[in-house]
Amino acid sequence: MRKLPLRLAGHLVRALVMIWVVATFTFFLIRQMPGDPVAAQYEQLVQQGMSPDGARNATQLTYGFMPTGSTWSQYTHYLWRLLHFDLGRSTQTLGVSASSEVLTGAKWTIGLVLAGILLSFAIGAVLGVIAATRRSSGTGDALTITGSLFHAIPQFVMALVLITVFTVIWPVFPTDGNVDILVDPGFNGPYIASLVSHATLPALAYALSMFGSYLLTMKSSVISVLGDDFVLAAELRGLTRGIRFRYIARNALLPLFTIFALTIGFMFGGAVFIEKAFNYPGMGVTLVNSIGHRDYSTMNATFLLITAAVIVANILADLLYTAIDPRVRRGGTAGA
Repeated sequence: MRKLPLRLAGHLVRALVMIWVVATFTFFLIRQMPGDPVAAQYEQLVQQGMSPDGARNATQLTYGFMPTGSTWSQYTHYLWRLLHFDLGRSTQTLGVSASSEVLTGAKWTIGLVLAGILLSFAIGAVLGVIAATRRSSGTGDALTITGSLFHAIPQFVMALVLITVFTVIWPVFPTDGNVDILVDPGFNGPYIASLVSHATLPALAYALSMFGSYLLTMKSSVISVLGDDFVLAAELRGLTRGIRFRYIARNALLPLFTIFALTIGFMFGGAVFIEKAFNYPGMGVTLVNSIGHRDYSTMNATFLLITAAVIVANILADLLYTAIDPRVRRGGTAGA
């Protein structure tokens, strides 16, 4: 337990370095965009009659760094604004900061991602155990084929299939927006039901696109654990089936945490395709719209938020891995 603060401190240092790398990349990416939008806005404001100082301040407010001066001075000013969580202003929604624009969409995306992860994890883990324990039967073969099939289907194809089945062939779910505009917002039954109905298909698209990975990984892990000595020892000692299952489950679940963090990044990346397919106003739609409107401040804020989400997921996965695996805490290799 004494090593936990050091481990957490190491994670935080790596997280800050990764955020700095992404922030640096996006800064120079904006500067290298065709036409230099920062300088173009500055010149446009000056041509419209605004004073150079006023045009510089207005452009600085929009993009988060000075439009004039050396690249190094612009970069250092950008990092200073970033330390104060100032990412500039959105150019597609006047008067709104880029961070607020992204967070507005992120709250919907985070809900979908969490629902999709929990659902895919639960379904994949349970079906993976069944596939492993019945691997010599038709049920085990069918589950393995199903997991492989869903693992190979891209997210946008999964979204299109769900739209075709549940909104065209069998129209039981809506496909536009996150809530019915005719429902009064608030903590009431109709509003909550509308939220759930609009989020069901996007969350299901997330879950189905990932549960195959969990199923196949869990199956392989359970098969490996079933052959370990501690399982045989538990059977010879006459331990109950429940205790043996707990031993097997704790060890078999460990590889799933290895891909857990990767799942977070994969799902956030898939938000662009899934949310666009369902016209769900999350972070993916915000990113697509910002690209179409050349809203570079919002693009930058979106990239940074996705990076932060992946980093936090990696830290949580590592801490959970340490908590459930005594071998990591002791630094040894003994069995469970």
